[in-house]
Amino acid sequence: MYTQLADWHGPGPWILLIPLVWIAVVVLVIAVLRRTVWRRHGCGFGAGAEHPLAVLGRRYAEGDIDAEEYRAKRSVLSEPPRDDARGGGAR
Repeated sequence: MYTQLADWHGPGPWILLIPLVWIAVVVLVIAVLRRTVWRRHGCGFGAGAEHPLAVLGRRYAEGDIDAEEYRAKRSVLSEPPRDDARGGGAR
């Protein structure tokens, strides 16, 4: 019996694979949830906030606004923000 215990050198370096496998499983589950369920239900950062240019393009594609109104609104949305000395903001 003593010789059997003396020959045993422990679990070895492969024991480190077990936590790595569990970490990989957790990362995979989170990635799948982010791509499917959470995206459909609007969870996460910036949920439910569609970009204004995307909304404008969709409205133009659906025929809600005409080309002239689309171009005017797109130019307003595309212009860079101004830095006023009074703190910015719309008038």
